[in-house]
Amino acid sequence: MQIISDFKNAKAALRRTTFDFGDVPSEVKQRIKESFLEELTPEEVVSRIISAVRDNGDAALVEYTKLIDGIELKSLEVSVEERRNAYGKVDKELIAALNTAAEQVRSFHQVQLRHSYKEFMEGGVGQIVRPLERVGIYIPGGTASYPSTVLMTAIPARVAGVGEIILTTPPKEGGEVPPSTLVAADIAGVDRIFKVGGAQGIAALAYGTQSIPKVDKVCGPGGLFVTIAKRMVFGAVAIDSLAGPTETIILADDFASKTLCAADLLAQAEHDVMASAILITTSPNLAQEVNREVTRQIEGLERAHVTLRSLDERGLIIVVADIQQAIDLVNSYAPEHLSLMVRDASSYIEKIHHAGAIFVGENSTEVLGDYVAGPSHVMPTMGSARFSSPLGVGDFLKITSVVSLSDEDVEVLGPAAVKIATAEGLTAHARAMALRLKKGRAQ
Repeated sequence: MQIISDFKNAKAALRRTTFDFGDVPSEVKQRIKESFLEELTPEEVVSRIISAVRDNGDAALVEYTKLIDGIELKSLEVSVEERRNAYGKVDKELIAALNTAAEQVRSFHQVQLRHSYKEFMEGGVGQIVRPLERVGIYIPGGTASYPSTVLMTAIPARVAGVGEIILTTPPKEGGEVPPSTLVAADIAGVDRIFKVGGAQGIAALAYGTQSIPKVDKVCGPGGLFVTIAKRMVFGAVAIDSLAGPTETIILADDFASKTLCAADLLAQAEHDVMASAILITTSPNLAQEVNREVTRQIEGLERAHVTLRSLDERGLIIVVADIQQAIDLVNSYAPEHLSLMVRDASSYIEKIHHAGAIFVGENSTEVLGDYVAGPSHVMPTMGSARFSSPLGVGDFLKITSVVSLSDEDVEVLGPAAVKIATAEGLTAHARAMALRLKKGRAQ
């Protein structure tokens, strides 16, 4: 991993740039050319897919699943029998672990529930909080399965009281959805599951097809084409966020364990070749030790090739003069995940202004956050932690304002409304208000 010891150079290395959807790995460009027989940008590919799904519905879903994934679907929806049989194909200990995780996630999010204030209106105003009627959950898949993401997205929706939860995910070879994904969906209370991934899955949720109903909001992480599709359909449907590559900063001093720091960096880097695993430390000695430890621990990892490329291209070790410099870099970068591997770690929580999640102390590894701690692991990336929050119950609720004013309220507030409306040149507004004031005086 690259080691940077100059603060100015470190700030430059961590400077955020606008994510360029055209700047993609060469293998992605090659895959596009092989599939579409011409050179297209990812945005051109997604635009073409969305248009086809809007025009041709299910037929387009089948066509693009065959073209892109090489899978010829015989059915789009997972049957009740498939969902039932999935339990017999999943290790019982994994099922138990998923139930443990689900309970943690459910308990955490139940605290986030917001209630209607209609009954408690003061001054004639209030609000009604209602869950969305139907949401779409996108779960990445294809070469891997992510039952944890099913729990982290569907459970907050179910806690919020969403009427219907629709899940889409890419099918594996043979046109099947991984059994662990089906079991997790059952545990989380998902209503319907469809074997459709990529941009075509997002388009189906946004606009609806003959088989897949249109939803009110699309949530869940995905790769490049899913992210572009979510951006393009926004407006026709709500979205939770535009998720970029995952990222972690570990802030460490000479108290930190080189073994645990290296292990956590590797755990982050194995997600994806575009993942960012970064160590910021006040200890030059720890920086060197962690770098050597990463090299030692990477041997034998199942995804060593992905991990090594991620660390080579985006991994960093930064040495700073003191903790304050480290905190300045963290707040400037606004990481998705921040691990505090320092003495008296909890004392620094209030100084961290921008992070999707803060993991305090060596026991609070990000791995626990990924699976069982409780908060959703769908978190803001690409610096959006400056203004965005992790996925939660609030993402599945909407608010309706209520205004129910008395005669006394009209007399007190009305003259100000007339004055402002007149100043804005909206004389019909002013008249509508003045008539009510006259009515009150006539009585």
